Amino acid sequence: MFEAKKLTWEDWNRIVDEEGLVLPIEQTEVWANYQNTVDGRTFWGCLSLEGDGKTHALLSLFDYETHGYHYLRSHHAPMWLGQPTPAEEQEALQALVAYVRKHDSQQVFMRIAVDGELDMTRPVLSSIPYDTTVVIDLTGGDDEILTRMKPRGRRDVRKALREAPATCADETDLALTSFAEYYQIMVETAQRDGFSPAPQEEYEKMLRMLGPEHCRVFAGRLEDGSVCTWSICTVSGVHGTRYYAASRNDTMRLHVTDKLVYFECCELAKLGCTEYDLMAIGSDFSPTLKGLNEFKTKFAKEVTHVAPDRDVPIKGAFYQSLRLAKAAKQQVGKLRHR
Repeated sequence: MFEAKKLTWEDWNRIVDEEGLVLPIEQTEVWANYQNTVDGRTFWGCLSLEGDGKTHALLSLFDYETHGYHYLRSHHAPMWLGQPTPAEEQEALQALVAYVRKHDSQQVFMRIAVDGELDMTRPVLSSIPYDTTVVIDLTGGDDEILTRMKPRGRRDVRKALREAPATCADETDLALTSFAEYYQIMVETAQRDGFSPAPQEEYEKMLRMLGPEHCRVFAGRLEDGSVCTWSICTVSGVHGTRYYAASRNDTMRLHVTDKLVYFECCELAKLGCTEYDLMAIGSDFSPTLKGLNEFKTKFAKEVTHVAPDRDVPIKGAFYQSLRLAKAAKQQVGKLRHR
């Protein structure tokens, strides 16, 4: 049986170093410091899952307060030190629920990464979880990065390098000075793709709090000097992630973003990254994301499976009331659109 134990950051970092773990950015101390500055979010603590005298998994948790209730969230975790069986995942959830109930009576549920569809889990109440992503191998230099792409990816990147009317650069320092131009393109992207962007100050805060060591802005500019495509990329050890990205409508067919993605790969490799996660594509688990697949999957010959976010109720009756309220709201929405 597993037991959940609280860790200090010193304990956490020691285990990470001993095990040689490459942490997702969301499981680092610098991320916890950043999240503490976001309204409605508070770092809750680091935990390990112990059993048989050894550590089996790690996770850091954040308290999210929304609509008058609290829940805990841990992005891309638990991080297992080996591949868990469904039974081990179930035991881990039981240990975590017991620990939270003992130490924090206000938490309604946890949202954590669970590979198996276990009886303790529920589909998430909000956000769009995913179980598949694209991870680009950055080892071996610029030519090797290109060679490992699908033929379609190599063709599009080479065409972009020849013809795309954009010059790509690391613009982290410029973005720290003023994020306004980049944000206008994010608003345009959000209107096109049907989502709501965070306020401009949240992107600025992320850049400032994580710092250039952990967060970079890459952008493509046209000959007139205007930005046409950009991304915010996070760096944690050898792992890079394309966290946010935006592009102008009028340049979408000019392959400027293909050129930028390849530029990002080469620049991140120079910074010491060996892998680059494009963050989420669609699958049978998350069909609403399949619109991302055509663009992202061409940059690697294989896709990568990850444990998706699932909700784990702690206060069962309260959680069920939230599900019923969500279902009622969705029903009202359907009726209004008839």
